[in-house]
Amino acid sequence: MLHQIIKENTHAAHQKAEGIIVRRLKNIRTYQNYAEVLKLFYAYFKAVEMAVAPFITTAVLPDIDERRNSSYLKKDIESLGYWSEELPTLDAPIVTNVVEALASLYVLEGSIMGGPYIVKMLNNSGITQGTTFFEGYGEKSEYMWTIFTNTLNEYGKEVKTHARAVEIAIETFHKFGEAFSAPRDVSVSQ
Repeated sequence: MLHQIIKENTHAAHQKAEGIIVRRLKNIRTYQNYAEVLKLFYAYFKAVEMAVAPFITTAVLPDIDERRNSSYLKKDIESLGYWSEELPTLDAPIVTNVVEALASLYVLEGSIMGGPYIVKMLNNSGITQGTTFFEGYGEKSEYMWTIFTNTLNEYGKEVKTHARAVEIAIETFHKFGEAFSAPRDVSVSQ
């Protein structure tokens, strides 16, 4: 099953990106800091969504419009009273087919599973608003993940697509971590 192959072969990239992002989250002390971090998530998710959009249609993933996406991040930023039209330019992997797009989306969809831990970490830092993005699908998270991985496995049946799918997932993790490690102007305004 392709989702297991991706999971096993992206472990190091996943851990590295997660470490970078969690360190950034742990440094949040104010709602302004939080809004700046949300802005990075928003810019990256939006970049990946634009890259996969030509391939991930409702014919491929019927519930795509019900899935967590960058619009949740925008709403969270705005709910905190912040906004900036200026997003940093972040690169997403270049995908050329459905399997590659699903492999990239695997990283974003998989991040849902860590959302409850992020909400708890934020709450412990005094951040209690603007967390709908990290709340994911709530009690439906496991169900939504299963639907996604079943779709990935269905489209990734051909073994010849696996190596490239793993490469795309690794690149997605790498660029995700890079978005949070490189110095960027992420100032927000009220």
